[in-house]
Amino acid sequence: MDFKTLEDFDLKGKTVLLRADLNVPAEDGRVTDTTRIDRLKPTIDFLQERGAKTMIISHFGRPKGERKEEFSLSFLSPYLETQWGVSVAFADDCIGTPAAEAAEGLNEGGFVLLENLRFHKGEEANDIEFARQLAAHADIYINDAFSCAHRAHASTEAITHILPSGTGFLMAAELNALADALENPERPVFAIVGGAKISTKLSVLNNMIEKVDYLCLGGGMANTFLYAQGAALGKSLYEKDMAEEARAIMKKAREKGCEIILPLDHIIVEELVSNAEYKEVNERNVPDTKLSVDCGSRSISHIKDTLANCHTVLWNGPLGVFEIKPFDNGTNEVAKEVARLTKEGKLVSVAGGGDTVSALNNAGVADDFSYISTAGGAFLEWLEGKTLPGVAALLQSKDAA
Repeated sequence: MDFKTLEDFDLKGKTVLLRADLNVPAEDGRVTDTTRIDRLKPTIDFLQERGAKTMIISHFGRPKGERKEEFSLSFLSPYLETQWGVSVAFADDCIGTPAAEAAEGLNEGGFVLLENLRFHKGEEANDIEFARQLAAHADIYINDAFSCAHRAHASTEAITHILPSGTGFLMAAELNALADALENPERPVFAIVGGAKISTKLSVLNNMIEKVDYLCLGGGMANTFLYAQGAALGKSLYEKDMAEEARAIMKKAREKGCEIILPLDHIIVEELVSNAEYKEVNERNVPDTKLSVDCGSRSISHIKDTLANCHTVLWNGPLGVFEIKPFDNGTNEVAKEVARLTKEGKLVSVAGGGDTVSALNNAGVADDFSYISTAGGAFLEWLEGKTLPGVAALLQSKDAA
């Protein structure tokens, strides 16, 4: 992809407007997961080392264009300082006098966090006048928030028409990893798509079957495809009204040369509770009084055998009810195999979206994948083949001065 990065700019003494995603999980003013903060550190380190004056902008929650103190970013500065090892001041607005005074007070290598972008209606409206106010005190715009790139907001799209623009290291790594995995992959490509319903991922499935060699389905989504093939699913989760869509996808997959992999067997229970009594049925049918909560050993073996011949893996969604043990076994076993092959240099593995990161963390292998995306909606829209406004804006933005 032809976009500028931090390394393409002379940063010394320049004021950089850094779009970050600091919409972090928090409870009672306490950050419960610092992943998004931690992954920004390479960009922060580079900005400091190169003597930039950095103004950080982000949204937090959904204040809907009004100042609401429960959505203030003011509580974040201590966490940023601890995780990044730098001083981070705070300004109580992202535009106007507070932003101007914050910019004036910045030294080379310094940082200030500006108040929540979404306190202003112009942010989500992608208003060019609001973007001009954001840009008023900056020389360069850097977007390091891929997770926000599917939104055409003032801080992701309109701003690029005003300032010389580029990506931070996190966003550049994400874009390159995703392009390598889906646009220019080493084949064969194996995709895992799990989750409850195919109705929420129709666009993903239709795009995937044009791009990958194997499409492995899990969870309630896989059950719907089995039902479309005539399997009895008992009390399992599946969508009867999506059977025709499932058959259409299978027909299209055959035409495109994509093999759809469905469960060969099931782990079944009478009731979905932790440590419920369960058994494995060595077929695709499920008894009337039972429900499928995971794939069985035959399915796991078949997936592993297929993976052995592949070079790229894309993963979105678990294979079973991974939140309830021991019904995380299918997801865990396949995840460990992907991790092993990745560590041996045989696979490039990219995962993200929804519960995927939680499932891979649960399996203890997230650090062993080639790339894990923390983006939710943006990752899914990329899998759907959509153009992300925040990415398109960077590709088309004005040249650096």
